[in-house]
Amino acid sequence: MRIFTKYLFFVLIIGFLLPIGLSAKPAINWKNVTILIYTKNGKGYVHDNIPSAVAALQLMAKQQGFKVEVSDDPAVFTPENLKKFTLLLFPSTNNDVFNTPEQRLAFRRYMQSGGGFVGLHSVIGTERNWTWFKQMLGGSFVWHPKFQNLKIQVIDPTHPSAQGLPKVWEKQDECYFMKDLYPGARAFMAHDLTVLDRTDAAESEKIKNTAGPYTTLYPAAWYQTFDGGHVWITALGHAKTDYQDPTYLRHIWQGIQYVAGQVKKLTSSNAYANSYDEPVRY
Repeated sequence: MRIFTKYLFFVLIIGFLLPIGLSAKPAINWKNVTILIYTKNGKGYVHDNIPSAVAALQLMAKQQGFKVEVSDDPAVFTPENLKKFTLLLFPSTNNDVFNTPEQRLAFRRYMQSGGGFVGLHSVIGTERNWTWFKQMLGGSFVWHPKFQNLKIQVIDPTHPSAQGLPKVWEKQDECYFMKDLYPGARAFMAHDLTVLDRTDAAESEKIKNTAGPYTTLYPAAWYQTFDGGHVWITALGHAKTDYQDPTYLRHIWQGIQYVAGQVKKLTSSNAYANSYDEPVRY
């Protein structure tokens, strides 16, 4: 979706940053939950945090009683294989992670059937040329300032995945900026832009230009129901040490809980797409 007018920019800000009250977490039988952890990266930068993320998620699965499968092979994306997964989790994937149109279509039809998706950190740099995927993510990575001390605010404390997190979370990380922001996404956590290091004049100007209409807060974690699927994204999690940090682990665990609680039985009859890039039917 391309945003050309100030009015639509305003809609984006409201859509991304407007808190929406939600009910408590639903009960989940974790023995029935299976998660695909997909780690493939396309050509370009590959985060060194991925092994740490996988190890943390495998330990989490053992502690909480759900099952995980780990793969970097896009051949796992077939309609039949995806049926067994409650949700798909992409930890710091980047660039093109599918090899064929059929794999992309299988992913899309899985989501249209009511599947779930959790994305961590550089996931918003994944499949940058696929419009539908960018809309599902909520936006597409553009740039980030240097790794630094940040303040992340919980702007919707009623959201289940914000429970127990600091109202203002101070941590070292990267503040990711995006383009093609999708107005259906709802942020529950936001970067405090007023504390970003602006001592370098060029970087300060780039922050101003890249943030666009956002002047004080910028989305850091968000969720949406998109084209039938349930999506939860955090742009946080650059450092390998994050995946040993109790606060960050709580953050992603609650995202997994939220999505798993939204996913019911997959309904393949709801999957209407015949090609991976056809327009969404609203």
